[in-house]
Amino acid sequence: MLTRVYGSAVQGIGATTVTVEVNVVQGIKFFLVGLPDNAVKESQQRIESALLESGFRMPGKKIVVNMAPADIRKEGSAYDLPIALGILSASGQMASEMLNSLVIMGELSLDGSILPVRGCLPMAVQARREGFKGMIVPLQNAGEAALVNGLAIYPANTIWEVVNFLNGTHEIASYNSPEYLQLPETSLLDADFSDVRGQSAMKRALEIAAAGGHNLLLIGPPGAGKTMLAKRIPGILPPLSADEALETTKIHSVAGKLGSKNAIMRHRPFRNPHHTISETALFGGGSNPQPGELSLAHNGVLFLDELPEFKRTALEVMRQPLEERRVTISRARFTVEYPASFMLVASMNPCPCGFYNHPDRDCVCPPGAVQRYLNKISGPLLDRIDLHVEVVPVKFEELSTSRAGESSEFIRNRVIEARRIQAERYVDFNDMHCNAQMSSRMIRKWCILNDSCTGLLKTAIERLSLSARAYDRILKVARTIADLDGKKQIETSHLAEAIQLRSLDRSNWAG
Repeated sequence: MLTRVYGSAVQGIGATTVTVEVNVVQGIKFFLVGLPDNAVKESQQRIESALLESGFRMPGKKIVVNMAPADIRKEGSAYDLPIALGILSASGQMASEMLNSLVIMGELSLDGSILPVRGCLPMAVQARREGFKGMIVPLQNAGEAALVNGLAIYPANTIWEVVNFLNGTHEIASYNSPEYLQLPETSLLDADFSDVRGQSAMKRALEIAAAGGHNLLLIGPPGAGKTMLAKRIPGILPPLSADEALETTKIHSVAGKLGSKNAIMRHRPFRNPHHTISETALFGGGSNPQPGELSLAHNGVLFLDELPEFKRTALEVMRQPLEERRVTISRARFTVEYPASFMLVASMNPCPCGFYNHPDRDCVCPPGAVQRYLNKISGPLLDRIDLHVEVVPVKFEELSTSRAGESSEFIRNRVIEARRIQAERYVDFNDMHCNAQMSSRMIRKWCILNDSCTGLLKTAIERLSLSARAYDRILKVARTIADLDGKKQIETSHLAEAIQLRSLDRSNWAG
């Protein structure tokens, strides 16, 4: 008897419906075809044990399982449940009337319990798109799958529950998703800018970076507060929109980073990988391609502490994603794309000893060491960072004051207002949220300079020998400063501040 059960295969952050065809005929062997990987091939032992422990039996006949389309590689253990149900239906142990309207995914334990799988959210999106009425998923994945409206989600703990539900002898209540998209209006993070003493110039730079989604490099001696300031950036970023939250959740679902308690990402990601990270872990990929840190930081912040200590090859893989805001992983048989629109925040010491340009301490590095240290970061990568900001040590008088600084909430309100202006400006463009995403054509349209601004920028370009990319970056930052100031046109003060926020372009960093 031939039976069809429908599953799903994750590709990037999307999914493709997989038809699991099972035929039980005369014979004694088990055949599994359709480009399965090793985890899928090992399903026979898990399925056999799970069926026996649940009171069912493995038919003593020839079993042929085909997973179509056969040219897409099937990866992981999530196909255990649909294969097992196909075997039970084809051998007459289970009714098959409901199978045509459901997508079913889940890993089986040896005792018949159903374990969580990756990528349930994109699977549910694809199931609704193709007209399926419902989806049977592990209980731990029900929250994320239920985010898709118009699709009944049936959470299950064991294969016994699923079989009797399909037979009509057991009830599985559909999962009613709470209003997960009612995201909190304020951040729940503990780190607040009110705890930071002094550093008013740095706070201003962080506010500009957050308002426009600009990449930021913090340069300063050890203990000046670079890491402390960077970790407070999530508290001033605007809340995720519903579309951003769903897209971010998809990536973390595919990567298996979501967790059973988080049906949806409520806050912008803040990823802080160690400097020993490999190129694959940063960029994504592997034998079974998975999102890397660049994609896990999508719609959030990627913080690289001690930037020159990262392997140069790992840093260079970021150049294309910083421009195109996506990661493309190519293999012989397929190509996978992951979104990677993140705000890069990096920190570094100015030299190996850490005290170059320090107001009170002398640098003890030998001649040329500063330039060699800076050369660990390539010029093309530095060009893609909008703001280069010096972090100066805080004086004792500022540290000892009991007066609290401006809170993250006040700064965040200004950032949200600036982002609102940008959202209205880019309302006709898909996936455009901030000034940092402007193309060259958009810059020419919305960064018009008067004669005074043009003269100032010309002088800066000539004296600092800036590249065309740096020219664009300065205009984007100036546009953000004007938005924070509530101005429709870029003024001289806005442009001057944007130029001032590129420390590494100045001659005193030549080493």
